[in-house]
Amino acid sequence: MRKLLLIPISLILSLAAQSAHMGLIVLGYAQTEVGRLPSEWRIKVNHGKPDVSVCPDAGGCVRLKSVRASFSLERGLDVDPGQLPYLSWRWKVAQLPAGGDFRQSSSDDQAAQVLVAFADNRVLAYIWDTTAPKGAERKAGFIPFVHVYAVVCQSGAGGLNQWLAETHNVAADYERAYGKPAPRVKGIRLQINSQHTGTTAESYFSDVAFRSAGI
Repeated sequence: MRKLLLIPISLILSLAAQSAHMGLIVLGYAQTEVGRLPSEWRIKVNHGKPDVSVCPDAGGCVRLKSVRASFSLERGLDVDPGQLPYLSWRWKVAQLPAGGDFRQSSSDDQAAQVLVAFADNRVLAYIWDTTAPKGAERKAGFIPFVHVYAVVCQSGAGGLNQWLAETHNVAADYERAYGKPAPRVKGIRLQINSQHTGTTAESYFSDVAFRSAGI
């Protein structure tokens, strides 16, 4: 007769909770081995020279520094926002682009942006702006055949050099921005730019994931 394994009820509840909340990690500790960029991510340069590195801070992160430049890290995805509507990440800004303000094309620079691209060429941009107030949102940028809607998650220097956590319901944000249910997510981009203001910016990103429930 086989002996029955006695499993603590706390472990059973923990496993049940983990299975109840699905997730897809797109940038985490396993993808940020020190000294090597994650293989799934690619550098995309819009202007100037990129400065990208992997860092041990926060258990593994990527660092972007812009000197009058605009570039990003991006990767392709295939995510159903109906199943995984929440996007969470941590970010830290060490230097803001002086005078940056997404509301004017001549000053549309941010130290940190998280852009979510959908199958219909529409984009949600979650940004840390220098000037525009937290909570501001509107259509932004000009990319041919692409619609961009920006949401200011953080503003100004109050949180500089601190790791801050963000969680946003991309399905709800998309529907509010574009007036229809969100199609599948096809890509994500971590971006920095300071070319319009001719300044310098620096930011860090870690723990980027799509989840079935907010955290």
